[in-house]
Amino acid sequence: MTYELPTLNYRYDALKPHIDRLTMEIHHTRHHQTYINNLNEAVAAADIPDMPVERLIADIDALPESSRTAVRHNGGGHTNHSLFWQVLTPDSTAPEGELAAAIDRELGGLQAFREAFSTTAKGRFGSGWAWLGVDKQGRLCLESSANQDNPLMGDFAALSGATPILGLDVWEHAYYLAYQNRRPDYIEAFFEIIDWREVARRYHQASAGGHPGDSLALGRAQDC
Repeated sequence: MTYELPTLNYRYDALKPHIDRLTMEIHHTRHHQTYINNLNEAVAAADIPDMPVERLIADIDALPESSRTAVRHNGGGHTNHSLFWQVLTPDSTAPEGELAAAIDRELGGLQAFREAFSTTAKGRFGSGWAWLGVDKQGRLCLESSANQDNPLMGDFAALSGATPILGLDVWEHAYYLAYQNRRPDYIEAFFEIIDWREVARRYHQASAGGHPGDSLALGRAQDC
């Protein structure tokens, strides 16, 4: 399998003023493409069987030891960015249906989620990501990861194994041209361009067969 750069569903300038055109173009065509190039080299060198990149990083322990670091960094980078582009939209949306009910029930409502997610994103020291995920019991949860690690990596990266449904890139290259060192302003802007329809689709897929809300304290954001 040769991994390829996904096509965006919007123009590079479509997310203005929240994310500028040049940042989007550099982020997509250079940063993301570099992860893909390096991942393809690593997979070819280790003769790894064809599989979706999400499965590749979830089963990273099964890979040859010599390829794990390269797959961790570059497979994680490809997976993370592929999700990130898909949960952005120039059109204003809001959580609805099952997802909205789960946010109310399990995270204390949209405002409480927003505050907790912002705290998670601000609290990630250095480069990394903030995540809203569905844990193995089908419940919504929050966590952050360093560098290009992804919750699917589980114990290998000291993470939960939850399925991410929303992710925010807090590497400086994601926001520095417009926001400089003002990460909190970038995080606030992110909430204006979330495609909650896509997040809901991912929630439905990830929680199928689970039991959202079981044994979860109400009104409080739950860490993964």
